[in-house]
Amino acid sequence: MKIKILESATDDLIGGYRFYEQQDAGLGTYFLDSLFADIDSLMVSPGLHSVHFGKHRLLAKRFPFAIYYTVDRRAILVCAVLDCRQDPGKISKRLK
Repeated sequence: MKIKILESATDDLIGGYRFYEQQDAGLGTYFLDSLFADIDSLMVSPGLHSVHFGKHRLLAKRFPFAIYYTVDRRAILVCAVLDCRQDPGKISKRLK
């Protein structure tokens, strides 16, 4: 099974990188490394995570972010990587 990161999720990752890189040089790179490690872990347990707003949600280990994804027979589709500190209504609208 393959993992496919949709363009919208890639944009989320870039936004997170930029935010954390502004906080401290190198923190953005650490953010990406951490989130990609979390995404790679989906290969071990796809579909195991609880469903929120119609998507499986994996909480990132080191940052307050959630990885929203779906699973089909051929691939794990990462749809969004969102900051958990957002208004849940905004997250819900984004995932529809």
